Amino acid sequence: MKEEYKKWYSPTLGKDIEMLVYGHYGTPLIIFPTTLGRFFESKDFKLIESAQELIDQGRVKIYCPDTINDLSWYNKSIHPADRVKNHMVFEQFVKDEVVDAIRHEYGIDKVAVGGASFGGYSAANFAFKNPHMVSHLISMSGSFDIRSFLDGYYDDNVYFNNPVDYLQNSNDPELWNLNITLGYGEWDICKDANLALSNILSAKNISHWLDERRWAEHDWPLWRMMFPDYLSKL
Repeated sequence: MKEEYKKWYSPTLGKDIEMLVYGHYGTPLIIFPTTLGRFFESKDFKLIESAQELIDQGRVKIYCPDTINDLSWYNKSIHPADRVKNHMVFEQFVKDEVVDAIRHEYGIDKVAVGGASFGGYSAANFAFKNPHMVSHLISMSGSFDIRSFLDGYYDDNVYFNNPVDYLQNSNDPELWNLNITLGYGEWDICKDANLALSNILSAKNISHWLDERRWAEHDWPLWRMMFPDYLSKL
């Protein structure tokens, strides 16, 4: 399996950023890490290995950029308003320096995004805000209400980064073209979050696949089982 390490200075973030890329061709998929996970997390926890056959077949090419979650949602040393603003800078980085580069390389308009746990939130929020850039969303055990990270603070920026709020009022026609997968385990701590998001999508007649895996908890063994199944449908 081809693995490529990339490191560059990001003018958007004002710092060096790292990324691992797997595969030689196929549908481009950007994976967001969990919580405070790094760009190598998907490799270390064998999520990439679970999809090796599809990667080697040239059906998917996976991009694993680093995040700045430690400077945004998880940075308790700054005001909640600044946590959200830092996340918005990160999203601008993803659009300008990752997605646009992939779209230019492939000559395409849209990429796929995905992630597990907090990465599921990151992927869903990016997809729902930028459906003109995203063809597929793969969320595994994601949660979609960010307010618990903000100590009760709420403003317009929070609203527009909280999918359970803004999605209900969004009428971007590209939302109905998204291919959405919401996976969770029967004993998943994020089960209710997925059911709630599914209800929002259903109320808007947005097609999606709500996939429950029996006897499974919120952890890497579940996501390694899900990942190749979901990729095979890209």
